[in-house]
Amino acid sequence: MRLKQLSVACMMFCLSAVATAAEYYVDIKNKTGVDIYFVYVSPQSTTDWEEDVMEEDILESGEEIRITLTNYDNPIFDIKLVDENDKSYTFYGVNVEERDIVATKKNMD
Repeated sequence: MRLKQLSVACMMFCLSAVATAAEYYVDIKNKTGVDIYFVYVSPQSTTDWEEDVMEEDILESGEEIRITLTNYDNPIFDIKLVDENDKSYTFYGVNVEERDIVATKKNMD
């Protein structure tokens, strides 16, 4: 009986650990009039930017891209875009479950 309880407890622990990490996504539309070369997405709880999620890609003016965010336990992120002229557009505290990003010249830092 004790072994069965231990097995159930272990299984519930493993399931709860899996349930805390989720997959999110954010759609980013570029309406800046210039190409976006870098996109940085970091959990709001951190003070450093993570790696560029665009890698070698460029988000051209007028285009949209979907960024998938895996293994996070919170849907709130800070998002920073950097264009071809090294101008940045930073969006703080974005709840990606509720909102996508439309970058315009008004959003320039």
